[in-house]
Amino acid sequence: MAKREIRKEGDEVLRKVTKPVEEINKKILQLVDDMLETMYGADGAGLAAPQVGILKRICVIDVGDGPVVLINPKKLNESGEQIQAEGCLSIPGIWGEVKRPDRVTVEALNRKGEKYTIEGTGMLARAFCHEIDHLDGILFTDKVIRYVELDKVKDRDKDKA
Repeated sequence: MAKREIRKEGDEVLRKVTKPVEEINKKILQLVDDMLETMYGADGAGLAAPQVGILKRICVIDVGDGPVVLINPKKLNESGEQIQAEGCLSIPGIWGEVKRPDRVTVEALNRKGEKYTIEGTGMLARAFCHEIDHLDGILFTDKVIRYVELDKVKDRDKDKA
């Protein structure tokens, strides 16, 4: 495994639509492992392939329940609503409130190429939407309702603990 460079806002790769993974081979599995290491090394909750310069439909997520690997993900269903502050490894230091669904069902391939369905609520639903947006060239700043200060986000998270 190897950490990869996280592309920052202004890099044109972040605005491109990704292509589906045609075959899960050693190169793709290495990319997934590298993305996980990069995400954990940057203390992130999710990372999409364009953020490391690869235009493939792959993202990894870990909101505290262990890693989720999504290859060729697509949202099947979404419901409810939540408005929470989000940040992004590609846009460090910027936080903003974004309206997202509270429940999201995603279909994807796992590391073995098997199709599976996963449902997320709350933070996981938000992460699904945020990372799948990356695969379509959309950044969270495109959807921000209101920008917030990092200290206020941390204080609000402490209140929830």
